[in-house]
Amino acid sequence: MLVGALADAGADPEAITSAINSLDSGAVVSFEKVKRGGIGATKYHVAVGEAHAHRHLSHIIKMIEKGELSNRARRNAIAIFRRLGEAEATIHQTSIEKVHFHEVGASDSIADIVGAAVAFDVLDVDTIVCSPLNVGSGTVKTQHGILPVPAPATALLLVNAPVYSRGPAAELTTPTGAAVAVTLAERFGVLPAMKVLRTGYGAGTHEFPEQANVLRVIIGEPTGAVEALQVAVIEANIDDISPQVVAYATERLFEFGALDVMLSPCFMKKGRPGYLLRVIAKPEDREALAQVIFSETSTLGLRLYAAERRVLARTITEVNTPYGKVRVKVSGEGGYAPEYEDCKRLAVASGVALKHIIAEANLAYMNLTTGSK
Repeated sequence: MLVGALADAGADPEAITSAINSLDSGAVVSFEKVKRGGIGATKYHVAVGEAHAHRHLSHIIKMIEKGELSNRARRNAIAIFRRLGEAEATIHQTSIEKVHFHEVGASDSIADIVGAAVAFDVLDVDTIVCSPLNVGSGTVKTQHGILPVPAPATALLLVNAPVYSRGPAAELTTPTGAAVAVTLAERFGVLPAMKVLRTGYGAGTHEFPEQANVLRVIIGEPTGAVEALQVAVIEANIDDISPQVVAYATERLFEFGALDVMLSPCFMKKGRPGYLLRVIAKPEDREALAQVIFSETSTLGLRLYAAERRVLARTITEVNTPYGKVRVKVSGEGGYAPEYEDCKRLAVASGVALKHIIAEANLAYMNLTTGSK
């Protein structure tokens, strides 16, 4: 479905077909315009002459290395297969060298993975942002028998990725699709700020009565506009812990990837003074940070909810002060602020008060932008 969507968005089908043919994998691919739920889409067909040949990772890598692919497409395809191999090895408790890839190593999945890598390369895509993944529900028939959805390899690959289950009782995210997403996506979340250039729809095989069985890609260019980011908010009320422990917990939360941590004094039940601890986090870091709060504080419960934040586009400019170099963060709206850690480092090294270092950095940036000396 992904390859079909990328072709629908403008990736040259002949370039994809030529790359697959150069692998000599036994797969023959073609593209067809179809409709799913009334939406026009491109169906990527993969015909395989052999019945699910089992291959090791080394065999697949050699096949890809000999294929007529660009360096970027070859590198991405191999990285995806390595990710799959690691997941399969973990699930089956064996080494990656001994993994028989079964479905994911068969010719059709090779065509899927290499086709996606080639299509992204043909479209000259630099950054990939993926929405949360609908994994589906029910069961799926595999070489290892009937398994629950998501399949074990899919579930392992999607650790820390945002997922949900909605719609038909079917496998909506395969191990192959999961491996492509987690390997190539820079991040998961809401649609980034961009100028939309093209869209494309890739068709699945089945027709679902309640929804169109399509995958959509949106191709665009960054605009530098305010960016909307999906975040997770984690909150806890704490009234029976020392300030030293709370301060240490705050440091640990930042170490584990918190975007921001806030402590607000509050009065709780029975008039007890306490703290409201609020953590802003990337969705994929939510569970790890929740565990840090449970481990490092005395709270017995947390509140977790999704939110959006707006982030201005920013750049970093380096300025010279009498005490050394300082990085300055500059927003798209013209606001600026010296980097605190740089100023702190210079203050410690020079013995000059921090406020004077910050003032010198502000002056240096103003002189730089106005051309003064």
